[in-house]
Amino acid sequence: MITRRHLWALAPLAVAGVAGVSFLAMLNRMKTGAFDPHAVGSPMDGKKIPDFTLGGLDGNPGFSSAEIAAQGKPILVNFFASWCLPCVAEMQTLLALSQQIPIWGIAYKDKSAATAQFLQRYGNPYQRLAADTDGLTAINFGVYGVPESYVIDKTATIRARYAGALTDDIITTQLLPLVRREA
Repeated sequence: MITRRHLWALAPLAVAGVAGVSFLAMLNRMKTGAFDPHAVGSPMDGKKIPDFTLGGLDGNPGFSSAEIAAQGKPILVNFFASWCLPCVAEMQTLLALSQQIPIWGIAYKDKSAATAQFLQRYGNPYQRLAADTDGLTAINFGVYGVPESYVIDKTATIRARYAGALTDDIITTQLLPLVRREA
């Protein structure tokens, strides 16, 4: 006869079994390309960019949501910081990408001097540069952490969000085809 005590003793085994089956299913989906662990959804996808006005850095004027909307063409908004190691890894990719799409940078919770040194050392792919010193604009965009990039279409609507450093693969298979469709 199975008692309540036996059921409680078997409960951890059942939980481990369900977790194992779930993990194997996830690995199988990753193998077939049906699951991307880096794909982070955003509640802002398909919505207009939040209203903001940010000051600039090192004599740059900064920019606002109205200026992004006035572009009338797709741009990439990239949140970064000098203290962010993945941001360093992403810079060469952004420098190459800046030849194909305008990139506007937002320095997230960073000091002006540190940002200037970072850009001098690793290169500056940004057409426009602003400082989000208090992080409120990042919060309104839904930023989890830096680096994060947003494809903004010609109507100032967020079409895609990329959490983490952009790679050549993401750019060629996802970002550029999206930008071409939105142009």
